[in-house]
Amino acid sequence: MSPDVHSGEGADTADSRRRRLTIAGGLMVGGFLLNVILTAALHPSGEEDDHPAIFTEYAESGAWIAVHLGQFIGVLVTLSGLLVLYRVLRGADGPPLVAQLAAAAAVATAAIWAVLQGLDGVGLKQAVDSWVGASGTEKEIRFANAETVRWLEWGFQSYFRIMLGLTLALFGAAILVGRRVPGWLGWTALVAGVCSLIFGVDVGYSGLASGLQDVLGIAIFILVLVFAIGVLVTGVRVRGRHHS
Repeated sequence: MSPDVHSGEGADTADSRRRRLTIAGGLMVGGFLLNVILTAALHPSGEEDDHPAIFTEYAESGAWIAVHLGQFIGVLVTLSGLLVLYRVLRGADGPPLVAQLAAAAAVATAAIWAVLQGLDGVGLKQAVDSWVGASGTEKEIRFANAETVRWLEWGFQSYFRIMLGLTLALFGAAILVGRRVPGWLGWTALVAGVCSLIFGVDVGYSGLASGLQDVLGIAIFILVLVFAIGVLVTGVRVRGRHHS
């Protein structure tokens, strides 16, 4: 049963909630699609853990830094949508604890994402370019340096995925507890969060490529997209009913 957005509050507050739902959904959908398009169209792909092969692809990418900057912006836009959603989940007597934890986790996720993208989008690029341009014994040293940066990326990627999963799971729980947004959206975010948590743990053990990550990656993609579109559609539909 969908929540009654009119109960217990004035029309201005209800209209503000509808507007925030629409903005939150729009930010999440827009940021998500920007990241997906950049990754699919411009990011080099291959066997992530075959370092000589993948480092060569990275070194040949002229758009590497720009693509990662775009990905950085896309994910931050998506996370900002979650923070707008947090405003919707706040109650009249203040936000429930689970909603506060969800917002805090979103901020922590953004911080980890910034470090990850700086490491991957700038540090790794410089390391692989130096390796490709080196010769003799220096080439071995440069390759070892690039691998060190790569392993640091593994670590931050693992914890980014874990924190993203925690963020989604907490928002899902906040939706289910607060009953201010349709419950199915809460379950969608919760399941997506659990998948991301498992994904992050697997990165720590397996690196950036595994069969489990392939399956979970598809599941997370679908669930997050459904969640983002669901929030957007909920806001648009409720606003449409209110003004009809």
